[in-house]
Amino acid sequence: MQRLVDNELIYGRLWPVTEPHLVARYNQALEGFGLKRVELDAFNIDMAGFSTEVAEVLGDTQYLDPHGVNRRFIILTPEQIDLPVINTAFSNTEDLLYQFFEKNSREIFALTIKDVLYGEIEDNVFEVHDIEDLLSIEQVEFRVFTASNLLAKTNELQLLIERLQKKPDAWQDDAMLGRMVELARQTGDIRENALLPHSVVFRQSTFWTSHFGGVYIFIDDKQVTVICDPSAKGFRKSRPWQVSYIARDDHERVYDFLAETGRIDPPRGSWIERSGLLAERSQMLVVWLAMQADPKVDLSRVNPQWASSWVARNPSAAERGGMLALLNHVQRQVTNWSNLEMRELRPTDRFLVSRANPDHPDFYLVNRLISEYLPFDYMTRFVFNKPRFYRDYETWPENYRDYVVKQIRDNYLANKKALRRRLYK
Repeated sequence: MQRLVDNELIYGRLWPVTEPHLVARYNQALEGFGLKRVELDAFNIDMAGFSTEVAEVLGDTQYLDPHGVNRRFIILTPEQIDLPVINTAFSNTEDLLYQFFEKNSREIFALTIKDVLYGEIEDNVFEVHDIEDLLSIEQVEFRVFTASNLLAKTNELQLLIERLQKKPDAWQDDAMLGRMVELARQTGDIRENALLPHSVVFRQSTFWTSHFGGVYIFIDDKQVTVICDPSAKGFRKSRPWQVSYIARDDHERVYDFLAETGRIDPPRGSWIERSGLLAERSQMLVVWLAMQADPKVDLSRVNPQWASSWVARNPSAAERGGMLALLNHVQRQVTNWSNLEMRELRPTDRFLVSRANPDHPDFYLVNRLISEYLPFDYMTRFVFNKPRFYRDYETWPENYRDYVVKQIRDNYLANKKALRRRLYK
């Protein structure tokens, strides 16, 4: 795991909390959650305010997500908007936080000058017992607090201002005027610097959650589709008249659902030649097969020529599963701009030659789901499905770990947007 840390493949791009007043504010937020203060001079936080260093001191990696639902957050600075979320049970937590930061940017800027914001992304579920609990989450609300109670004081001052403006003789109430002056000293001029976040309710969109071994929930106008292990509690039992249930290992039904709803790009020359994604997958597959055949294989000189040479020397291993032959066949076919009939492929192979439709709003989630079926495609897993990538990493031999880390560091971390644009869009 240290290799991932050193190469910023995990816990990278975090925000350092080093100023004593910010450390103190963070501790105030912890106390607001009923947690103990931490004796740290510095630590790093993600978009939600989660810190691995704080988690280690508290002995609890879930201190901001105690039940895997109603995620807590701690905001010290507006700059957290550009950070990742590194520890969450829901795939859309980062998107919800981003929306909150973006729509309340002025208020967050003004509040964090003086205080810390903390609270919960609250919905109507307190614990997840079965799939019905997940399906019942239709919207979330950000419940926000400040350590010095600035929000309550701002709200009180706003009400007093309205009373002063609307009641003709309110200006004669010396006690009320005195209270307004006292509050204004703490909040500043709220007519010029708004302190109350105005956008706190957001609709729940499609999402993945780690509950029950991983559940994908896709929301369409008239239908909700659940994709997960059929052993999950509530599978095919919750709202069967409204919800379609698909077992995650039913490759044919999963692929057909994604295709019928326009969420997937089947193999077409228009994107395959331009993106080079299948060529990338071919090389990743060869390396994967080589590692499976010999866990100690030398991967220090991998390139297209190395891959071709290995296939020539190891035809039996290269033919394993028929995946490499299919990738090569599809690339030859689309060069001639001919379409491939997906029904001719085995259901297990259809994801191999497809990608998520980049024009669909569920683009990220679909690529995450596709990565579940392609264990050798470490790049797609890292970009869209980091929890699965980290789990896989623990099972790999050292030489393969080293190779994958270097590939991601040099080809993705160097320019994330460029690689995503080239391969997936």
